[in-house]
Amino acid sequence: MQLKRRISAMLISAALGVNAVAHAEQTLTAQDAKNFVDNAQQEIEKLQYPAAQAAWVYSTYINQDSAAVAAYLEERLMSRAAEIAKESAKFNDVEVDADTRRKLDLMRYGLTMPAPADAKASERLSAIGAELQGMYGSGKYCRSEDECFRLTNMSNMMANERDHELLLEIWKGWRDVAPPMKSLYTEQVKIANSGAKELGFDDVSQIWRGGYDMPADDFANELDRLWGQVKPLYNALHCHVRAELGEQYGTDVVPQDKPIPAHLLGNMWAQSWGNIYDIVKPEEKLDVIDVTKALETHGYDEIKMVKQAESFFSSLGFAPLPETFWERSQFKQPADRDVVCHASAWDLDDKDDLRIKMCIQKTGEEFGVIHHELGHNYYQRAYKDQPLLYRGSANDGFHEAIGDTIALSITPKYLKQIGLTDTIPDESNDVGMLLKMALDKIAFVPFGLLVDQWRWRVFSGEITPENYNTAWWELREKYQGVMAPVARPSDAFDPGAKYHVPGNTPYTRYFLAHILQFQFHRELCKIAGDKGPIHRCSIYGSEKAGKALNEMLEMGKSKPWQEALATLTGKEQMDATAIMDYFAPLKTWLDKQNQNRQCGW
Repeated sequence: MQLKRRISAMLISAALGVNAVAHAEQTLTAQDAKNFVDNAQQEIEKLQYPAAQAAWVYSTYINQDSAAVAAYLEERLMSRAAEIAKESAKFNDVEVDADTRRKLDLMRYGLTMPAPADAKASERLSAIGAELQGMYGSGKYCRSEDECFRLTNMSNMMANERDHELLLEIWKGWRDVAPPMKSLYTEQVKIANSGAKELGFDDVSQIWRGGYDMPADDFANELDRLWGQVKPLYNALHCHVRAELGEQYGTDVVPQDKPIPAHLLGNMWAQSWGNIYDIVKPEEKLDVIDVTKALETHGYDEIKMVKQAESFFSSLGFAPLPETFWERSQFKQPADRDVVCHASAWDLDDKDDLRIKMCIQKTGEEFGVIHHELGHNYYQRAYKDQPLLYRGSANDGFHEAIGDTIALSITPKYLKQIGLTDTIPDESNDVGMLLKMALDKIAFVPFGLLVDQWRWRVFSGEITPENYNTAWWELREKYQGVMAPVARPSDAFDPGAKYHVPGNTPYTRYFLAHILQFQFHRELCKIAGDKGPIHRCSIYGSEKAGKALNEMLEMGKSKPWQEALATLTGKEQMDATAIMDYFAPLKTWLDKQNQNRQCGW
């Protein structure tokens, strides 16, 4: 039992004020629960800061020692958090006030793969997780002993090559890394489900679906409702893309009455299609602002790019970033050491130690990424005064959505306001921009939905191991209209070829972020008084919009996400009609292109 562990017993004893073993025989009270929560937050807060510092050092000074220290402190933090989450289940049947119940629930729902109390099973679960991630990270496809490709190389080939036979070879090659994962994944699900039962759940899917302030089954239905709102736009995009791919490769390769073969969409997982814009773009010449060239012309270096992004938030009424942000952030690739260049936003002390970590390239794309990352930082600072368990986004989709919402305001209007361009192209040029964005954002929506649809059914036992792959492709055809380009072997485990499956990272957050960002943007544009099309709107300079945004951000996760959403939008329901509003000109254009084409699958 967890209570027998010394550190757990120490926490319970301190929290409840009595001997832990003796107390286990007593009736727990609401005050016991409140004390437990308060002391648990204090303990985790003390462990969290040094772990964050070590993680930062490892990411910006990669060496053997920094890796060892970061791993040790992270394991210490995560193990203790897991123990506390399990201990919180003792209060499942105790009648407590709403605030305490919310905090207890946040502890329980915070475990992605709950380990059972049995020490051997718990150790095995941890070992499987590490082994699966190692198998994915070391995966490669070898044509011969002397010619092997890693995922980075293969992803670049999927994005840029136009030989469909080569694309098929690479597509199949990467999926060869996954079959050895299948038995491990099956075992992992079984162990984690036993851990979920100890927390009072039927299986892991109840944890994943239930952490959204609504009954688990209702949440799944809500996702399908949102997908139904986006589907007409997706279907129109799908029809156009399939027709253009048919012209590119021939209808024998891309049949016009079937799902699109997954290897032809410019991405290893066919989750976003922006890399094939050159194949499907409008024929007419479009006037598009070259942001990369504008940054160069106006003398923007890495720091000036970040300063401009900060000024976006300042124009909304947010206080400037702390001086330590500029002293401690990583803006460039250092010449003298290895670092993690993947862009990320950090809040090391849950207060004011905000940073970003990037190896900034002076491009228009990176200019948008910087605005996105600072969106995370300003969200982190907005909820810093909340109790520890409430320092986070209202639901896990909100954080990504906030960053993307800000990036949606990097419009030609904004670029002119800050002096990066002298003119704004007229609306006849918008279709190209909207199509490029839709190929990434709209194409992603059904994929963002189906990954966890598959996992929830695996966790619940509805999908059995012998049907893992069949069910995966059934969902991909149902939601995406995308099919495996060749028959898959019976032992295939194609879900394992996507990092988030062996990495056990929930995926619904990305679906939610793609819905919420447009809903947030539409509402902020209304508040800012912008009367034009929302795809041309920028909230830059609107303190009124900034105030409304901050009122939602500072709530963190202290209230159900529905209340946070209503603070900004006036409604407690997510609404994907904002997507349809944003892409309305594109939908009109797609419908015109699709006349006399066979659509659907």
